[in-house]
Amino acid sequence: MKKLFSLGLMLCINLTAQIPTYYNSIDFTQAPASVKAQLENLVRETQLYNLTYTPQVWYALKDIDLDPDNAEDVLLIYGYNDSDNQHFNDRTRDKDLSCHTTNCPGLWNREHVYPRSIGGFDYQSWPGTDIHALRACDADFNEFRGNSPFGPGSGNAEMMLNSRFYPGDEWKGDVARMIMYMYIRYPSSLLPNYVGDSPHTYHQDMPDIFLEWNAEDPPAEFEIRRNNLIAQDYQGNRNPFIDNPFLATYIWGGPMATNTWESLGVEDFQTKEFQVYPNPTQDYISYQEEFDQILIYNFQGQLLFEDKDLSDYKTNLPQNSGLYFVKFCNQGECHSVKVYKK
Repeated sequence: MKKLFSLGLMLCINLTAQIPTYYNSIDFTQAPASVKAQLENLVRETQLYNLTYTPQVWYALKDIDLDPDNAEDVLLIYGYNDSDNQHFNDRTRDKDLSCHTTNCPGLWNREHVYPRSIGGFDYQSWPGTDIHALRACDADFNEFRGNSPFGPGSGNAEMMLNSRFYPGDEWKGDVARMIMYMYIRYPSSLLPNYVGDSPHTYHQDMPDIFLEWNAEDPPAEFEIRRNNLIAQDYQGNRNPFIDNPFLATYIWGGPMATNTWESLGVEDFQTKEFQVYPNPTQDYISYQEEFDQILIYNFQGQLLFEDKDLSDYKTNLPQNSGLYFVKFCNQGECHSVKVYKK
């Protein structure tokens, strides 16, 4: 049975029943950076074959992007309206109306969610044929987005005034998890910072916007089915952030995303030696024991500050929401507690 430990944390989380066997090699007792490194190795080593033969990719998309409500159609990423007689923003399209050339009004083609021109890869390379980050898309909408970085917005997909592209409320979580997958699959070249325009409050390697979209828009049935089909029938590897969006929170911090392997309650954040409360919290944590030093770290292990007031049995958390480590010491003996600030 695996339990999630980190930096001395005693997190009593029974994950066994929910973790797919695909992740048996991952040691979730390790710190975030180590878990990320293990996932990088896993998604690289378990691929069945490379879909570099172009027709294979099109065949795969006609299977994995099928509309759950109509097996004759594919769902078009960024699309949102089938009833306004405008093909540009269609949400679905006949799966056989694919376009393999240019100038394809009313047809669909494949969208590289991580743009080829930014990633520096071609159609026949592994990144160019990795169907975890390829999606069926209206050909004109695909051209309209081009290689614009993703940026904040709301509602339907649109180009923002600063030439940043918002993928739409329905698709923003999908986009975030595809970018996260591409980063751990190709960590030396396909960096999220190249395709996401937002601050880096939570982690220098991951724009806030992707962590927020991942939390705000959890995987839908379509996305989960797609991940399963890719693993079973095509590439043999999985997108870990679809299987459990909380892995992104664990690795890079940010808002608490859905934990599909086990919901983390207050009791999951306590040590066996003592308790802090409330946890999760909106501003501070309290405790009953006496300590001679209290240190607050971010999720990358960097010391943020030391609590100098030890007389009030209360420690304030940083302004930003996210996951923190609070280290409690007394006479040289220290224990760390993982605290989530809403």
